[in-house]
Amino acid sequence: MTPAPPDTVALCAGGPRLSPIVAGAWRLAEWGWTPQEALTWIEQCAELGVSSFDHADIYGGYGVEGRFGEALALAPSLRERLQIVTKCGIKLISPARPAHRFKSYDTSSAHLVRSVDNSLRALRTDRIDLLLIHRPDLLMDAGDIAHTVDGLKRAGKVLHFGVSNFTPAQFELLDAATPLATNQIELHPLQLAPLTDGTLDQAQRLQRRPMIWSPLAGGRLLGGDESDAAQRVRWVLGSLSSRLGVSPATLACAWLLRHPSRPVPVSGTRRIEALRQAVAALSLRLDAEHWYELWQAGSGHEVA
Repeated sequence: MTPAPPDTVALCAGGPRLSPIVAGAWRLAEWGWTPQEALTWIEQCAELGVSSFDHADIYGGYGVEGRFGEALALAPSLRERLQIVTKCGIKLISPARPAHRFKSYDTSSAHLVRSVDNSLRALRTDRIDLLLIHRPDLLMDAGDIAHTVDGLKRAGKVLHFGVSNFTPAQFELLDAATPLATNQIELHPLQLAPLTDGTLDQAQRLQRRPMIWSPLAGGRLLGGDESDAAQRVRWVLGSLSSRLGVSPATLACAWLLRHPSRPVPVSGTRRIEALRQAVAALSLRLDAEHWYELWQAGSGHEVA
């Protein structure tokens, strides 16, 4: 039996409401689907309560947003049930962007506005629910970004704003100029730095729920990675999942959800069953000992 769709959750006070598990669309171009097949996937996600979709302008060589938009065009009314997240700020050398001469970051006003307009056209929508700066630009002018974002919000093109992969100091700098809803970061038992570098401490203190990309380490938690750390994590995942009666993927997502910063995982899978396993984690609360078993497996040592 398919569980009832979970409610959306607010990333922060007055911020965007997303489904507690977000569907990552970054591989959509690789899946080779027709627009109808992509629409079926979107509809199946929504039926599971996964109503939020994570994009970036560069995904699929600047092609994923367009594929998603083609699918949505087959059922325009579906847009009102969905939340669209997209990112910008990276310039790739690509036939789709012939003016780009060099791979770089760009958070200038001209580039942000151009990127948003391109995304709106590709996605065939009139607004972006949450726009993120994809990577921290070393030349970032916080005041200029704040002015640009304010204009995009007043125009109704962007409803909420945040960042991705920012350090706590970078987040603080930009947040002082314009309110940030979230920091989308990488976190899993093979990437533990946000637990100790201040990123999740800041998220908890400011009550800004972080979004988590690659919650299964790009699939490495489940297989393919033969490093010592990955093998330790897989062994503990297997042992705990047997004891708790859930899948290793569900357990890995529950490990993330256990953190008091209340993360929102982004699951980049085409398989509805895999999304169903991620949603199942919403009903599983790990106790501290189980959480630390996985932490120890990833870190390779006991707590001090």
